Amino acid sequence: MPAAHLVRPRPRTRPTDAGAGPDAVAVLRRAALPLIGQLAALTDRLTADLYAREPAYRAAIDADPAEVRAEIRRSLRHSIDSLLDPARSRAAARACSARIGADRAASGVPLDAVLHAFRLGGALVWQSLVDEVTLRHPEDAHLLVHLAADVWNFVDDHCACVADAYREAERELTWRRGNRRRLLAAALLDGAIRVADLPEAAAALGLPERGRYAVVVVAGGRGAPPALPGAVRAVWQRGADTELGIVALGDLDPGQLAAALRESATGRAGVSPAVDGLAAVGTARRLAETALRISPAAGGTVLLDDELPAALVAGAPALGRILVDRVLGPLLALPPADATVLLDTLTAWLDCDGSAQRAATRLYCHRNTVLNRLRRCEQLTGRSLTRPADLVELGLALSAHRQLR
Repeated sequence: MPAAHLVRPRPRTRPTDAGAGPDAVAVLRRAALPLIGQLAALTDRLTADLYAREPAYRAAIDADPAEVRAEIRRSLRHSIDSLLDPARSRAAARACSARIGADRAASGVPLDAVLHAFRLGGALVWQSLVDEVTLRHPEDAHLLVHLAADVWNFVDDHCACVADAYREAERELTWRRGNRRRLLAAALLDGAIRVADLPEAAAALGLPERGRYAVVVVAGGRGAPPALPGAVRAVWQRGADTELGIVALGDLDPGQLAAALRESATGRAGVSPAVDGLAAVGTARRLAETALRISPAAGGTVLLDDELPAALVAGAPALGRILVDRVLGPLLALPPADATVLLDTLTAWLDCDGSAQRAATRLYCHRNTVLNRLRRCEQLTGRSLTRPADLVELGLALSAHRQLR
């Protein structure tokens, strides 16, 4: 984006001496010349006036009085030069005003305060001109009426120049802040942020540096981030084909977060376990993506804490394939219809905590049918359903098979 201080708005009014006759212009320049020698006193007066009447400038002056005073002096000098020699000085004066507008936008001084400062400066210069003429050449005072409109048109022109530069700088700063927020959020989610940058990331994202966090990854949603409980603070980041949320849990636990997502999220979602501090968000993101991989293809939210065996398999797909081949290979070598019946029976029995009766009810068959199928599974796989280690292998192998399928 272009630098705001390079903005050069077109002049909006005629040159200062265009509306007055030559006699009035001569009076103006004769009155303006002594103001060069009074520049330090004028700067002090305007600085004091701003301090007394404009709270935003009072804070700026307290923070850096020398810088603000130098800015005021430059602006007054350019204004006086423009009265003395408009053709040669006007471009530099407008550039000075534009730079002040951009700088004050960057420092956070409100635009109304900056415009007020310029009008106070214009009033000070005008009053100084009037004082010079009435004190030293009172016979020319009647000519001042021909100059007032042009002097105030000059002030208005510079106020417009300031406002244009201020708004352009504000747009650029807003874009830069937004881009910086996106970069910091991406670095957190990638686990690539430096420890020294954590305070900046916390401030930019409006999140506490310390505390409990979870990451949510949503795929196949409708574009807008899902609704979360009202007290929860979250920062959302768009990925290639997902929405990623950094969620400050507070007193919430990941299970409650997952429950809220089940009500509001469309598509598939994965929720990480809780981690401590912003520094651990990258780890949480990887765990949430693992949860997303094992979420149902038809849609739904998976909390990783609830699916740790499946997550172990999903985290090592190559090992999952080996496990499926070694444990379920003989069973899968059967005709597809037979293999499906045995796999469904074994899955139902495990889901029913080893109850053949409940598995039979789920499968709409007799309990003895379930027992016969389970014995055949034992014969084909070489694993015993009464041995805990074999049950673990069978459960993991079934999870891996579902994911690979």
